[in-house]
Amino acid sequence: MKVELLRYTPDGEKLIASAAKLCYSPVGIGRIEERLDGESTDKFLDMLMNLGHESTIEHVSFTFGVEGISRVLTHQLVRHRIASYSQQSQRYVKLEQFEYIIPPSIAEDEKAKRLFIEAMEKDQEYYNKITDVLFKKHFNEYMSQGMEEAQARQKSEKQAIEDARYVFPNACETKIVFTMNARTLLNFFKLRCCNRAQWEIRELATEMLKMVKGVYPTLFKNAGPACLKEPCPEGRMTCGKIVEVRNRFDNL
Repeated sequence: MKVELLRYTPDGEKLIASAAKLCYSPVGIGRIEERLDGESTDKFLDMLMNLGHESTIEHVSFTFGVEGISRVLTHQLVRHRIASYSQQSQRYVKLEQFEYIIPPSIAEDEKAKRLFIEAMEKDQEYYNKITDVLFKKHFNEYMSQGMEEAQARQKSEKQAIEDARYVFPNACETKIVFTMNARTLLNFFKLRCCNRAQWEIRELATEMLKMVKGVYPTLFKNAGPACLKEPCPEGRMTCGKIVEVRNRFDNL
């Protein structure tokens, strides 16, 4: 897994403090940043985060680029709807040799790993065969219609891989760029940094949290799974490791 923080709102913590100040101040837009130096900004933002006043943090956004992840992960990721996503298309990109993600539990078991890799190799084999069959079918149809050869080849390949991709597994590696505002990120971390989250998206969420805390530590000082500042909300489904979790994220 490779995770990069591609862009983020500059002077984000000061922007949040300015927006919050406007809500409670009679001054105009031109003066809301007066007396907001580093220390006063941190103090104001610290107060906002402790009180849970999160509407103003929506003004700050972060864009990540991620690769080396599975479609299992991105199927979960896009459920976080207040965000923007751009994912590598299997409809337009022909995968000559697709990469795949092996879950740790499978990688650690020799027999399971061998069977898994065999399945991945068969998927690629069938993808190639289906692509060839469909390409020839569409190509012959377009040529019989009098279409130029170059155009017929282009359209035929696109149609062939559009349907052949159905053979690919959830393990198929993918790449994605996405943007979330700070409030969405707090909710994302609360759900996906939890020990009960699926292992791959938990790994992604934890890496993202490290990055944004490095940029804006005050804004994300309380970020992480829900059990950091309150009792575990999972009830009988709790992982039972609240002390260990709190220690890990306190030292993230």
